[in-house]
Amino acid sequence: MMPHCAYVLRIADTSLILAQRLGEWVGHAPAIEEDLGLANVSLDLLGQARMLLSYAGELEGRGRSEDDLAYLREESEFLNATLVEQPNGDFGQTVVRQFLVDAWQLELYEQLLESKDPRLAEIAAKAVKETRYHLRYSAGWLVRLGDGTDESHARVQDALTRLWPLTGELFSTDEVDREIAQAGIGPAAEALLPGWSARVAAVFAEARLAAPVMSPFSWHGKQGRHSEHLGFVLAEMQSLHRAHPGATW
Repeated sequence: MMPHCAYVLRIADTSLILAQRLGEWVGHAPAIEEDLGLANVSLDLLGQARMLLSYAGELEGRGRSEDDLAYLREESEFLNATLVEQPNGDFGQTVVRQFLVDAWQLELYEQLLESKDPRLAEIAAKAVKETRYHLRYSAGWLVRLGDGTDESHARVQDALTRLWPLTGELFSTDEVDREIAQAGIGPAAEALLPGWSARVAAVFAEARLAAPVMSPFSWHGKQGRHSEHLGFVLAEMQSLHRAHPGATW
């Protein structure tokens, strides 16, 4: 697969899988307001994924649509960050996962505004507005929980300890990232780390949370090597389309 297409798929799949995970909260969130809030973030991410998947299909040149790419690829063909496929856990864990991803996506989209790829810059211009809201939402909840009761603080700190190692992949630059950066299409993955770290540190300070020490990782979702969780996400997400191929409303 050409690096340009792979790069776009990485961004698209990360939004798609996170949208699916957030959709699992509909009807189960701790309050109706958060039920609606999580659903709205999920829909924003799904919209971003659709634009990116459509573009990836064009770059690929095999005639595959956004639906084909979403529903008819196998697990090893998905290139999403491993972090987004992790289970929701409790509300605090979902907030931690969302905040870590939001801070990264905002940094990414802000830099993609300067992309030499006009189509990607156009998608980023729309996505960055939504992502700023997503970060305000998740950061607000992280502060409320981290600086809340002893119980809420302990839960989000524990979730942070478990999810933090998964953030390493977001800033690991491989051959695809290097070619994309050299072409001026997007930033190298490692170039996103300083801005992300600054955003995260500011919120952690307000939430009284301590950032764990980064540890090595052996999985690499953006290269198709996923955790055991993605298969279950795809089984649910793809089942209807595969059971009734070509069906329309």
